[in-house]
Amino acid sequence: WTEAAELGSIQALCNLGIAYHHGEGVQQDTVKAVEVYKKAAMQGNAQSRHNLANWEVQKGNNDRAVRHLLISAKMGDDNSVDNIKRAFEAGFATKDQYAKALKGYQDAVEETKSHDR
Repeated sequence: WTEAAELGSIQALCNLGIAYHHGEGVQQDTVKAVEVYKKAAMQGNAQSRHNLANWEVQKGNNDRAVRHLLISAKMGDDNSVDNIKRAFEAGFATKDQYAKALKGYQDAVEETKSHDR
C-alpha cells in the first residue's frame, strides 16, 4: 500500500492506515494509523474520515467523532449515517445533526446516480 499511496492513491493511503491500525503486514502503530487516516481524509476519503470518528469515540471525544461522521456521511458513507443514528439514540448527536447526515448522504447518493446517466 505504501508505494501506491506515494503514487497518489487516496484509497491506498486509507488501506495503509488500516494496515497500521490492525498490524496487517506492518507493525501495529495506532499513532501512525491516525496520521495516515488524517492525510487520506483531508484528500477526500470518506472511509478514513469514518475511521477517525471511531478513533475519537475510543478517546471519548464524541463531539469530534460526530463532526467526522457528518463529513463522511455527506460524502456518501452509509456506515457513517448508521453511526450518527446510534450517536443520536445514545444522546451524543442532536436530531439536527442526524437530519443533516441523512440529507447529506441522500444528496451524495443522488449526485452519484445523476453522473451515471
